Amino acid sequence: MRTISSTVALTAASLLAFTGSAEPIKRNAKYGLPLVQDKALVDSILIDDLLGCAQDLEDIAYSTSRRNRVHGTEGHLNSVKYFVDQLNSLGDYYDIQLQEFTTEVTIESHAELSINGEPLEAGGFSFGNNGTWTDIPLVTVVNLGCNAEDHPDTLSGKVALIARGNCTFIQKITLAGEKGAIAAIIYNNADAGLAAGTLGGVNDEIPVAGISRADGLRLASQLSNGTSVTSSGEFWQYIANTTSHNVIAHSKHGDASNILFLGAHSDSVEAGPGINDNGSGSCGLLTIAKQLANWKTNNQVRFAWWTAEEEGLLGSDHYVNITAASELDKVRLYLNFDMIASPNYVLGIYDGDGSSFNLSGPPGSAEVEKLFEAWYESQNLPFVATEFNGRSDYGPFLDAGVPCGGLETGADGVKTEEEVALFGGTAGIWYDPNYHSAKDNVTNLDLEAFEATSRAIAHAVAIYGKSWEGFPPRNVTSLTRKSLGSAKKYGSLKKKSRRSKKLY
Repeated sequence: MRTISSTVALTAASLLAFTGSAEPIKRNAKYGLPLVQDKALVDSILIDDLLGCAQDLEDIAYSTSRRNRVHGTEGHLNSVKYFVDQLNSLGDYYDIQLQEFTTEVTIESHAELSINGEPLEAGGFSFGNNGTWTDIPLVTVVNLGCNAEDHPDTLSGKVALIARGNCTFIQKITLAGEKGAIAAIIYNNADAGLAAGTLGGVNDEIPVAGISRADGLRLASQLSNGTSVTSSGEFWQYIANTTSHNVIAHSKHGDASNILFLGAHSDSVEAGPGINDNGSGSCGLLTIAKQLANWKTNNQVRFAWWTAEEEGLLGSDHYVNITAASELDKVRLYLNFDMIASPNYVLGIYDGDGSSFNLSGPPGSAEVEKLFEAWYESQNLPFVATEFNGRSDYGPFLDAGVPCGGLETGADGVKTEEEVALFGGTAGIWYDPNYHSAKDNVTNLDLEAFEATSRAIAHAVAIYGKSWEGFPPRNVTSLTRKSLGSAKKYGSLKKKSRRSKKLY
């Protein structure tokens, strides 16, 4: 990887001072507001407001040369400014804090591949290494390349052709490199565009390209028939050490020992503006935060817009790591929202009780799942369970023993015929065919999913903002905070699965 040493940063003081052209609304956070009402709050969440926020974030991205909102870049710093500006416009309802965080990110990348001298569409992987090779033979890796015996000795000095699936990208290319491969090409396991994803962080492995399932199967067939196939490639990435901020806002009233905490990540990948992933979740929370400022709550409500999720949940992980266990014990429930307007959507609810995927969360996780199920049923909307594996920004909270829940509409999982019967759409392709691409923009959001999911979130805010009745108490005396360097039950892979984001 090519690295650059400059650090892009903006001070927290200057961000908090930023108010743009918005006029603060004169509100008293303690007096004169009615207690939050469920139906009224839900009905105030309108698609025009959600879409307006999404358009603002796209405009922010497209106003920069990189046309994205990667952590620490101009696009993300201006996104942070935007959230602060909007929250400041609400007067004194929220206490707003900025939490600085610095990490390495992919700023720019290049991917070029040819087969037998003919160009072939290909992409890179986040944190892929630089590499150039010319007319090097391909060798097929059997099965899915997850075991050492899948990689033949004939890989030495060659390029490995590997199918996607079952294990991480980094595991596949590490094993290929150990057999002497000089590069790897991973082809997709569904008819859903190029194989793409992240290697999880800076590494020393061989360069890797991603291609489509159709192209991969065609090359594998040629190799199995004894046809000689050579490849040439040029792949590079610029990696920079950049600084940005988590934005955290909590209501100044309400019981601060019984907190409802909601979060969504505010950054994008390098390929595009990231409007579904995750401008949708960010805008859902911002729209609700703005409408909630018309009401008082009995319990404190806290919102967070996390940075560096796309680098491995780093912003939320940082927050949990530096927050005292006694403060985390005051969080009755953390709710996460990542991609809530996917164009080929399902209405997914985190499987907090483990009834669908056999992995449950701390007490309270099952209860919030049932709350979301009941709300969708009341609206005559179908829903499905999503694996509760901690591979989004709720993972660090699960590892700290905090009850969690959330909603999503899908990423690079493949939609089934059964799901088409429930939600419509197209079977056999991704829930978001534009996932991690330049096409993840406003025009490709599903507005019905966007509004329905955001209203479900507002329902949870109204219910738990008013009362924790029927919700299990935090049994904090039984919790043991885990070191972030230890093995984690939920967050070991640092990304979501099936309907959601993957490292594999």
